[in-house]
Parts: sequence; structure tokens; C-alpha cells
Amino acid sequence: MSTDAVRTKTADEAVGRRREQRGWYFYDWACSVYSTSVLTVFLGPYLTSVAEAAADPDGFVHPLGVPVRAGSFFAYSVSLSVIVAVLVMPLVGAAADRSGRKKPLLAAAAYTGATATTGMFFLDGDRYLLGGLLLVVANAAQSVAMMLYNSYLPQIAPPEERDAVSSRGWAFGYAAGALVLVANLVLYLAHDSFGVSETTAVRICLASAGLWWGAFTLIPLRRLRDRRSSSGEHPGEHPNTSLGRQPTATGFRQLAATIRDMRRHPLTLAFLLAYLVYNDGIQTVISQASIYGSKELGLGQPTLIGAVLLVQVLAVAGALLLGRLARTYGAKRTILGSLVAWTVTLAAGYFLPAGAPVWFFVLAAGIGLVLGGSQALSRSLFSHLVPPGKEAEYFSAYEISDRGMSWLGPLLFGLTYQLTGSYRDAIISLVAFFAVGFVLLARVPVRRAIGDAGNPIPTRI
Repeated sequence: MSTDAVRTKTADEAVGRRREQRGWYFYDWACSVYSTSVLTVFLGPYLTSVAEAAADPDGFVHPLGVPVRAGSFFAYSVSLSVIVAVLVMPLVGAAADRSGRKKPLLAAAAYTGATATTGMFFLDGDRYLLGGLLLVVANAAQSVAMMLYNSYLPQIAPPEERDAVSSRGWAFGYAAGALVLVANLVLYLAHDSFGVSETTAVRICLASAGLWWGAFTLIPLRRLRDRRSSSGEHPGEHPNTSLGRQPTATGFRQLAATIRDMRRHPLTLAFLLAYLVYNDGIQTVISQASIYGSKELGLGQPTLIGAVLLVQVLAVAGALLLGRLARTYGAKRTILGSLVAWTVTLAAGYFLPAGAPVWFFVLAAGIGLVLGGSQALSRSLFSHLVPPGKEAEYFSAYEISDRGMSWLGPLLFGLTYQLTGSYRDAIISLVAFFAVGFVLLARVPVRRAIGDAGNPIPTRI
């Protein structure tokens, strides 16, 4: 092949890669609205109010005959959704790597979540069980879809581009969240002008997130392309095994094989352990912040929406800023710096005075500046630790670390409230997740971990 032909082929590959990357960004644009409008802002306080409407005189609801304080129902539902996701993700990850067909699985997970979210329009009165069911389905589906989405990163971006590509994806997501949240804020504050009640306005905001999720998922589904696994047969797989036969048994066999394979990469596991710990703190803050603000600090819904909107806007800048810092100082050092910032911010959150929205906005600003960057750089750093050809399997383990232990924070939060009746007592426990995560991550030699995984080592990591 001539030099000109090689250059032409390289240029064509670069154009195709950029097109895939732009399509990939749009899944963050599609699904992040669920995380922002539904999980972070509206559903927590609203589902709690629905549960309180169904509660007995002592303030308890009784799902399946189990007494649960109404104020803890949302947190417990989040925990249950994560457990469901943990059971499903390894099966889907194994199927994706085995077949090389991630897009149909991504579509199925995304539209399951979008449909459940749209169905939240019918959550009213005392239908707290319906709300819990829809939350479990939507949240678990989002986790599965994000696992598949993340597994595309090492395939669409070479090592030197991954920090930037991952950061842009997060920035797209936070920009979409901010845009839709502005529309939500207008509808919520001016609901009388639109001829709807406050409750109906909240239900419309919830359902619109599902419609947005479903509509914009079409873009990545058109632009991303499936690739056959380059790793050959998986351990323990008979060459004549059909994916269509006994998928559950096959999935669990593959999960066991993946776990055995990951034991050959102990430094990758060490990173996952660190990420599991500090990300639990991040996910708990995301899901419980509106509950803390409304119930403990006595802040109104407009203040909470404004604070989350501030987080979204600053998270775009924060993700891009930390991406730039990573190019200078390396992803690991930048993540460690963000964990210090998380620790300081959350410790300050414990002392916030009730009824003082200005200080709540200050706290939101601190969270926004580190939120997107810490998550984006964690994703790109892990992509260097994945053996080639096993992206979906390893990202299922990553997503389990992302979501799989994130039931612990909400569970602890809910239990603390159930025992003490104070959300303020629960918030201080989250500091430990960031402190312990810092220590564990600092002990991981990432350059050696990348080499052990069989990947090229970037100049700056």
C-alpha cells in the first residue's frame, strides 16, 4: 500500500472515529436528564410525599407487610434498584462481548428505562408502591445501559484521547441536564399560568425526562457501530455453544470466568475497590441531596431546582477543567485532588444552617466543580486498565462498582434517618467514603496496572 493510500485510510478512520465519538456523547445528553430531573431533583421529595400520604398515624408505610418509615422509602427503593442492576449487568456484559452486538442491548436497556420514567406521570395520590416499582426499573435499566455505553470508550478513542473524550461526554450530559432543568423550573414556578396544579407539574417534569431519554437515544444508536470481540472464545466456552441457549446459565458462567480473569489483574481490581468506595459517596450525594435540602434544611422546591441547575452548569466547566488538568498532572493525581475537594465540601455541608439558601448554593457550587470531572476521569482511567477485547465484561464490573455498592450509602442514609429522625446525622457519614477512597486510590500504581493489562502506557497518566 502506498504512502498516500495509508494517509487516506488513516484520515478516513479519524473521520469515522470522530463521528462515532459525537454520537457517543449524545447518549450522555439523552440519559443524564433522568439523573438530574428525576433522581436528583423531583422524585425524592415527591415520592416521599406520596409515601407520607399513604403512611399510618405513626408515619410508616408497609410494603409487603414490612414497616418502613415514609421518609426512608425513597432511599430503600434506590438501594433495591442497585441490587437488581448488579444481578443483571454481568449477564448483559457477557452477552455483549460474546456476540459483539452491544447496540441492541443498549437500545433495550435505554428504552426500558425511558418507558418506566415516562410512566411516572401516573404517580399520584398514595401510589407509593407504583413509584417504587418504576424507580427500581428505571434506575436498574439506566445502570445496564451505562455499562454498555461506557464499554464503547476504549473502542472509539485511542489512549491519548480518552480523558478528553470522556470529559466531553460528561459535559454533554450536564449541559442537557441544565437545559431541561431550566424548562422544568419555568413549568414548576409558573404552573398556574399553564393551567396545571403543582403536583401535575412535577409529574410532567418526571415524564418529560423519559421522553427526552428515548428521543435522543436514537442518535448514538445510529452512529455507534458494533465490533466483534477480538479476544476469541471465552474461558470455559464450548465452540459450538449458541448464545441463544440457556443465556442465564451462560451469563453466570461468563461472570465466573470474568472474575477469574480479573484475579490475573490485581491492580485493576485495586482500582475498582477504590472507585467502589469513593463513588458510593458521590452517588449518595446525587440521590439524597434534594431530600437533605428539603426535609432537613427546610428549603423550597425552587431553591433546590436552582441549586441543582447551578451544579449542572458548573459541572460542565468542571468536567472540562479537570480534563485539562489531567493532561498536565495526570488523571490519577487530578482524581485524588477532587476527592480532597469532595471531603471538604461534604464536611461543610453538615454545618449548613437551616433556611439559608445562600449557603446551600455555595455547597452546590463546590459539588458542581468536582462532580463531572471526578466521574469522567475515573471512567477514562479505568478504560486503560481493561484487557483488549473484554470491554463490556470489565465495564460491567466497573458499573457494578459504579452502582453496585451505591446501595450502601443510601441504605446507611435511610437507616440513620429511621433510627434518629435526622437527615443531618446521616450526611456526615459520607465523608468517610471519600477519605477511604483517597487512601485506596493513592496506593494503586496505575502505570504498572496499564502495562499488566496489555495496553500502551500514555505519557501522562
